[in-house]
Amino acid sequence: QLESLEDCRDPQAIIVVPTRELADQVGREAQRLAAGVPTEIAVLAGGKNIRTQLRQLENGAQIVVGTPGRLHDHLQRRSLRTKDVWCVVLDEADRMLDIGFRPQIERILRKCPRDRQTLLLSATLPPTVQRLAESYMVDPLVIDCCKNEMSVETIEQHYFTVPQDRKQDLLVELLKREKPEQAIIFCRTKRGTDRLWRAISREHPSCAAMHGDMAQRERDRVLQRLRDRDLEILVATDVVGRGIDISTISHIINYDVPEDSDDYVHRVGRTGRMGRDGVAFTFIVPGQGDFLTSIEQRINKLLIRDSIGGFEAPEKPEEPETKEVEPSKKRLNPMHRKVKRRR
Repeated sequence: QLESLEDCRDPQAIIVVPTRELADQVGREAQRLAAGVPTEIAVLAGGKNIRTQLRQLENGAQIVVGTPGRLHDHLQRRSLRTKDVWCVVLDEADRMLDIGFRPQIERILRKCPRDRQTLLLSATLPPTVQRLAESYMVDPLVIDCCKNEMSVETIEQHYFTVPQDRKQDLLVELLKREKPEQAIIFCRTKRGTDRLWRAISREHPSCAAMHGDMAQRERDRVLQRLRDRDLEILVATDVVGRGIDISTISHIINYDVPEDSDDYVHRVGRTGRMGRDGVAFTFIVPGQGDFLTSIEQRINKLLIRDSIGGFEAPEKPEEPETKEVEPSKKRLNPMHRKVKRRR
């Protein structure tokens, strides 16, 4: 139970999340859950005004939500005091380790009292997460909520086979067919995200792009438009693949198939929220069959093959017909005639 600010002005709980967007979302949800109870919550994320954050900490906060990098900055400034912390939550731990935040996470854990409670939340349990748990948790209790199956049963999952140079045309036809309420289209690279957004925004003006190179203020504005249903289509990298909870997302389109099957689970999990129905489509180009197999093994379910006339990629490239040519006598160049030697 949280103590009042009169009794303790320093943080009592720290929630660590991988992205700025998720930090904002968790902060809002914590405020909602604390409705009616005097609770001060500080969100410490990169890209935000650090002076505002310093004032929040100085005025007192019982709960701190933040990204590893910005929390580490406040520890170095000694503006974040951890002596009264009794609970640490590591949300999306596998993602934070994937993007290189292990040193910052370990410093945060070392700075907190040893007799704290530690909650480590992760969609997967790779060796890196297990090693972190073994190092900083005592006899941890493992609770597995999914058992290798996607926990959301309301999501239809389809795939298309399509040549690489026809993916954009297929996407246009798919959007015409599906008429999504709101859709997120995932691309692998930032450059590819911008390129696809420019291409489809001609026919879909209610469309925006989002990736890690954008300023935080612009990313916040795009997400708010999505929440306000002012945006129909978002073209994005995996920066929004984790933790973003917007219940009106009806369609997920994997324009670029994720190379990691766990990323597929996180992408598709952006739809079918709050018991709503959702649908996900994945584009598979020739040579990516192994990715499809890996995804199906991960979710313990076969994806439904879908098609739109004229866009199917051949299963095997057709071999050109070859005609048998009868062997002919070798014709010699007149200049190569055999010359008799004079004796």
